[in-house]
Amino acid sequence: MKHAILTAAIAGTLVLVTPQIADAHCQVPCGIYGDELKFQELYQHIETVEKSMKLIGELAGSHDAHDQQQLVRWVTNKDEHATKIQREAESYFLAQRIQLPGDGADEAAIDKYNAQLAALHEMIVYAMRCKQTLDLENVEKLRASLDELRALYFDEQALKHIEHHRDHHHDHDHDHGDHEG
Repeated sequence: MKHAILTAAIAGTLVLVTPQIADAHCQVPCGIYGDELKFQELYQHIETVEKSMKLIGELAGSHDAHDQQQLVRWVTNKDEHATKIQREAESYFLAQRIQLPGDGADEAAIDKYNAQLAALHEMIVYAMRCKQTLDLENVEKLRASLDELRALYFDEQALKHIEHHRDHHHDHDHDHGDHEG
């Protein structure tokens, strides 16, 4: 009896302290949005790398101690976000999400797999080049590689589902705004 009460108390406490998702995107989880979130995070990392590069360029050559400190911080920031891109490409997409074509896979599946690998490899290489240089062309190539991977990763139906959800969520944001003071 004591164990049952203790178990119920722990379960009740976990419900109270566990974050709850208030706005589910649909009735049946489709598995798309976790991956789309990864893509959005990668786009944010790219934007951060780009911003860092621009600010490094603005601060370069200054002999002011404060500017020098900021310069170091922006270089560190750029490198950290480029490394995060590389790690997500490797540990999330390569290791977990991009599936090896099975025995008897058709040529289209093999071609898609190879194209996804090429896009991921480009992302890793251009993220490395972003760490090595301030050349904004590497940021554009990195973004293009991510765009390519996203287009290869999601089929047309999944992309429509994502856009529908984004539009639906956007409509809810406006509805909430209409009720505010």
